[in-house]
Amino acid sequence: MITIIDYKSGNLKSISNGFKKIGADFQITDDKDVIANSDYLVLPGVGAFGSAMENLKPFEDVIHEHVRDDKPFLGVCLGQQVLMSSSEEAVGVKGLDLFKGHVEMLSGDIKIPHMGWNKLKVCNNSPILDGVDGEYFYFVHSYHVIADDESIVAGVCDYGGEVVASLSQNNLFSTQFHPEKSGVAGLKILKNFTNLEL
Repeated sequence: MITIIDYKSGNLKSISNGFKKIGADFQITDDKDVIANSDYLVLPGVGAFGSAMENLKPFEDVIHEHVRDDKPFLGVCLGQQVLMSSSEEAVGVKGLDLFKGHVEMLSGDIKIPHMGWNKLKVCNNSPILDGVDGEYFYFVHSYHVIADDESIVAGVCDYGGEVVASLSQNNLFSTQFHPEKSGVAGLKILKNFTNLEL
């Protein structure tokens, strides 16, 4: 059973449709007890870092406990950014701090937001990215993550320079792109996630 956390900052219909397409059992909930007892957690995200963290406050402890217990966790789009320590989008607001690093606005001679398809380059082994190196994924974002430890950067894309597209550390995974909107390759990532061993 895949549990999608409903914290009023995620595109729940979109991500749930992705899991529906691969035939996965899933539930959407804001019930802390259900979340605490889930084997697989997914944190989608749209909007701003500050408001997302405010909405996540009731769930911070169960999310940290889930990750400490080595159970699979996937953050998507803003759901990747809130896993970091901080963001310049909301100065003074602490992130979940599950990945060490920060979030910065995209810069350079590029259109912001970064919207559309971009090619993924897998740079460190990650089970959720198995079989998708060189595939194209759908991005919509104005901010990007800067990881303190390059070994957790699983995939990058080129957008006015190298942009982190995916992070991976033990049982904790994230994507800046939307796998649920990225066709067959995106569904492959969701399938890889559901096939992770507990």
